[in-house]
Amino acid sequence: MCGKYYYTYIMTNRRKTVLYIGVTNNLKRRFSEHVRKQKKHSFTAKYNIDILIYFEKYFSPEEATAREKQLKGWTRKKKIDLVEKMNPQMKNLFSVLSETGSYLKQDPSTRPPIGGLAQDKKHRRPRWYDRA
Repeated sequence: MCGKYYYTYIMTNRRKTVLYIGVTNNLKRRFSEHVRKQKKHSFTAKYNIDILIYFEKYFSPEEATAREKQLKGWTRKKKIDLVEKMNPQMKNLFSVLSETGSYLKQDPSTRPPIGGLAQDKKHRRPRWYDRA
């Protein structure tokens, strides 16, 4: 294995009303492409998708693509539950990745969740959480 990784990721807009799921082999580059709206008529440009809220790392493109397809088949509630396990406050993970580039290189099973513990009693789900 050459150390090449593939990522399945979930992004949203500022109001967190839309979820976008994708696959890439370079998460920083792909995030940047979405934010700069390189494809003017794309889904992410149309809905202003510019916040990375979740990602998973895989060793093969087949695994990452299979996971993307699985996630796309899930309900919105199930996707949000998954995101909140890693990122309870729904923070933009790109800022964390930029500060600590090594975060992407860590084994996903050994990384702590970003933004605190999901069991934090002060954490409240946003109003849009239960939308279908």
